[in-house]
Amino acid sequence: MTNSLGTALVTGASSGIGAVYADRLAKRGYDLILVARNGGKLKSLAARMTSETGRSVKVLPADLGDKAALAKVEAALRDDPSITLLVNNAGTAALTPLLDSNVDQMEAMIALNVTALTRLTYAAAPAFVARGGGTIINIGSVVGIVPERLNGVYGASKAYVLALSQSLHHELGKKSVRVQAVLPAATATDIWEKGGFHHSKLPAGTVMSTEDMVDAALIGLDQGEVVTIPPLQDGDEWTRFDETRRAFAPKFGNSAPAPRYRAAEPARKIA
Repeated sequence: MTNSLGTALVTGASSGIGAVYADRLAKRGYDLILVARNGGKLKSLAARMTSETGRSVKVLPADLGDKAALAKVEAALRDDPSITLLVNNAGTAALTPLLDSNVDQMEAMIALNVTALTRLTYAAAPAFVARGGGTIINIGSVVGIVPERLNGVYGASKAYVLALSQSLHHELGKKSVRVQAVLPAATATDIWEKGGFHHSKLPAGTVMSTEDMVDAALIGLDQGEVVTIPPLQDGDEWTRFDETRRAFAPKFGNSAPAPRYRAAEPARKIA
């Protein structure tokens, strides 16, 4: 089949949000490279995608927490000229309070949510610039804006994803590289079960299906959004929030501390 859109590399593609992205992108006309730890699931998904869409679908089994495996995916992004889109979806979450969390597990989460995403982005971005364009979609979370809601390390890792995406958009936007950060709220994936809590126990009407989340995110991409928050009903709220954030920038350039941080002068003694 003729390919006009190139190849999309999707991480965490064996299930959940990643699998839906694979489906939707194939139907849009992308060939696929699917990355996840479970090679069996990837092969099954690839066979179904090829059968349903006629697209070329390759699998690249890799544990992105492993440096050698991660390096193989980085090499594909750098060296395969057909790749025009990267979906950084692979990630993990923590639901426990910080004081109840295992620091080694937190470090592993940082390795996947932050380090792997960063290395894949650093592999893709220069390659896309050299090829004349490309798109990077980073899957974050609303906890990157409201880190008080769940585990603090998880929230911090997703705040990183948002900040990196905004910075990359600023740097690469004029070089024909698009960057989008997608911030889901509660979504019906197995990430909840892995954290010991099934999403069915959340309040009714608060959990979005993976299909609705991805479809909304892709519409946001089509509309040119840099930050897409599918559950936020009034998009102007984010626009106002972001404009307020940007308005702070020129107010930081002062050599003197603010008056509230200046030590009070000692009272003078009266003779």
